[in-house]
Amino acid sequence: MDAKPSAEDRELHRMQARAFAYFLKECDPVTGLIADKTAPNWPASVAATGLALACYPVAVERGLMPHDDAVQRRRKPLRFFHQAPQGEQPDATGYKGFYYHFLDMRSGRRAWHCELSTVDSGFLIAGMLAAACYFEDDTPDQREIRDLATALYERVDWRWAQNGRATLTHGWKPETGFLKYRWEGYDEALLLYVLALGSPTHAVTPDAYAAWVSTYEWMKCYDIDYVYSGPLFTHQLSHVWIDVRGIPDAFTRAKSRDYFDNSRRATQVQHR
Repeated sequence: MDAKPSAEDRELHRMQARAFAYFLKECDPVTGLIADKTAPNWPASVAATGLALACYPVAVERGLMPHDDAVQRRRKPLRFFHQAPQGEQPDATGYKGFYYHFLDMRSGRRAWHCELSTVDSGFLIAGMLAAACYFEDDTPDQREIRDLATALYERVDWRWAQNGRATLTHGWKPETGFLKYRWEGYDEALLLYVLALGSPTHAVTPDAYAAWVSTYEWMKCYDIDYVYSGPLFTHQLSHVWIDVRGIPDAFTRAKSRDYFDNSRRATQVQHR
């Protein structure tokens, strides 16, 4: 006989259900895009859409959504992004396989004058690949999910986003070109560089990752030493998709730890 769930388990399930409810309530029924926040007439965020795509399998496993419903919800935004206009025109959905940070919920076109965001596109692509990994049955719907996710990943031109240097830029605008900022210093871009390194079509060289790591700041806060990044989410987001426990790179190996332990230390700093 199964043990009765503890009060802690029940509270965790309640929190998971309420968090997941956001992705159900704030989803456009046509495009499958997810609103950035609940304010009236607010646009979709490609990052929020990527997180939703990653959450659907979790919802199935937690009993929050039927498997078939998750398949249909996953397929809709993948179809949308595959068919959405890519180009230099200022009202497109994306360019070079990347997407604008904010999109109109219904049309899926660029909202405001926002940037083509490399990292938010990375969250979206990671959510798509999570779908491809989870929905692995040999059915037409699930094969389509895998095929679309693969095609969308292969379309991203990571080398273009370097704009002639090793590190990746933050993004691009059709009116002004590349943004002046780059993904340098430890942050949520760990996921971005892993996706760029692993691309089957437009992969960056290992020099890109080495250049990013060379900009790290090692710091001691509240008697805890770690690879520094201020906001806690920057230490957490990549871990949604990548299990880095026991996988150090040259930098963390020299410090006798991995990024999982580093994020734990960052959490302890925030707590203190």
